Amino acid sequence: MSVAFTKEGDAEAVAADLPDRPISTHPNLVTTSGLAQLDAELATARTAYDAAQAGGGISADRTAMARATRDLRYWGSRRASAQLIEAADCDQVRFGCTVTFERADGTFATYRITGEDEADPAAGRIAYIAPAARALLGKSVGDTAVIAGGEIEIVSIG
Repeated sequence: MSVAFTKEGDAEAVAADLPDRPISTHPNLVTTSGLAQLDAELATARTAYDAAQAGGGISADRTAMARATRDLRYWGSRRASAQLIEAADCDQVRFGCTVTFERADGTFATYRITGEDEADPAAGRIAYIAPAARALLGKSVGDTAVIAGGEIEIVSIG
């Protein structure tokens, strides 16, 4: 068959076929600030969806509509499954607590144990399912743990 008689794929139609964002199989534990972040992300997704719908019809920009729909599904699902965990007593490292530890080289690091969506290691927040968080959970001040192959000592929990 001649190429002249085949329909070439529409680049925008292919781009509009966005796969869903993966949703973790772990419980969706969130801190109070994490819940507020989910609410903000959901509101942003709703605004983007409304803007895409109002932007002159779905066929005008299928990529924007696909992205907005995908994000609205993701954030709606994450908000619906959110389980608020209030940081209670931080005598041990628990979800929502902030822990400071000293590495063998004398440097200190401080991280708050959070939910997956609010985790940002550069900002000092790690997800409770991260290997470092799992090594720290249940420990007390003075306890040691192994993180990234090196031993650390917990110096404060708050």
